[in-house]
Order: sequence, then C-alpha cells, then structure tokens
Amino acid sequence: MAVSTNDLKNGMSLDLPEGLFSVVEFQHVKPGKGGAFVRTKLKNVRSGAVIERTYRADEKLEQAIIEKRDMQFLYRDGTDYVFMDTTSYEQMTASPDSLGDAPSYLKEGDAANLQMYNGEIVGVDLPAAVELTVTETEPGIQGDRVSGARKPATLQAFSMRSSSSELLSSPTTSATWSATPSPRSTATA
Repeated sequence: MAVSTNDLKNGMSLDLPEGLFSVVEFQHVKPGKGGAFVRTKLKNVRSGAVIERTYRADEKLEQAIIEKRDMQFLYRDGTDYVFMDTTSYEQMTASPDSLGDAPSYLKEGDAANLQMYNGEIVGVDLPAAVELTVTETEPGIQGDRVSGARKPATLQAFSMRSSSSELLSSPTTSATWSATPSPRSTATA
C-alpha cells in the first residue's frame, strides 16, 4: 500500500528497496525557495541501523503492514523455538536468528508478542520484566565492599550475568531476580 510522505507518522513501517524501516522522526520542511520536502530518520527493523533520508513532498512510499501476534513460548525443539498463537492455538517454529536476543529472556510458558511481515518474524516484544531464579553464584569475597559488591550469577534462562551481592549472599541462596529485557532494535518497546 503506497503512502504519501506528507502522511508519515512516527512508528509507521515502510518497505523500502534497502529493507524494512520504521519512521523514528520526520520533519516537513518548506523552504523560501524551491519545493517542500520531508526529512526523515528511519530505523532498520532487522538490524537497528538508523539512516536519514530526504524525500520530496507528496512522494509515494510503500507502507509495510506489520502484524502483531500474541504468542506463548512452549518449548525448544533442538535449536528452534516453538510458539503457540494464543487466539488460534496454531503452533509455529522460529529459529534463534529470527528472535535476536529474546530467547535469553524466555522461559517455557512465557508470553511474547511476535511482529510478523509477510510470514517472517521481524521483531519480538517481551514483557517489561521477567522473574528468574538464581541457579548458581560464586562465593563473595570477604570484606569486598568497595568494588560495587557484584559477582557473577547464573540465572534460570541466562548464562553468566552480574548481580548484586546483597541479593546473593552465598552460592546456595535461591532468590528471584527481575531483569528488564534489552529491547531488540526491531521491537517497539
């Protein structure tokens, strides 16, 4: 569907020859001499790269309609991840490459909002916070309170991450840790 550059809005997705982009910022400029133009800042949905482009006023661009589907992560199937659509109960398999860093924050049964374009996953929206259980930590060094009191911890669905030693006083302590997922560049968090 073609859309005029005069009708651009922040967050709108465009299918350009360079790839799929989201409008971050736009400015309609009407100079004293010459024709009006639209200066845009566009973010690549897949890679997160930001580019600036200038278009003539009323130039037509192809709008991309991104479908957002509420899904539930069911389980891992080898290296792939299996999700279920919560409205139609259809299951779909997703590769780790298409999900970015989202699998690091997913446990079985967690909800995720998958952004789809032409049947392909282009982004993942995760909950604002996840609750994970600490499975292992190294013992804290006695008297080490100056260095920020941090030590590595292995969490339920993570590899090594840094956590506060006040929360984790010994390697056997079982505690929950709230982690805020880093939004993938394609996610609209």
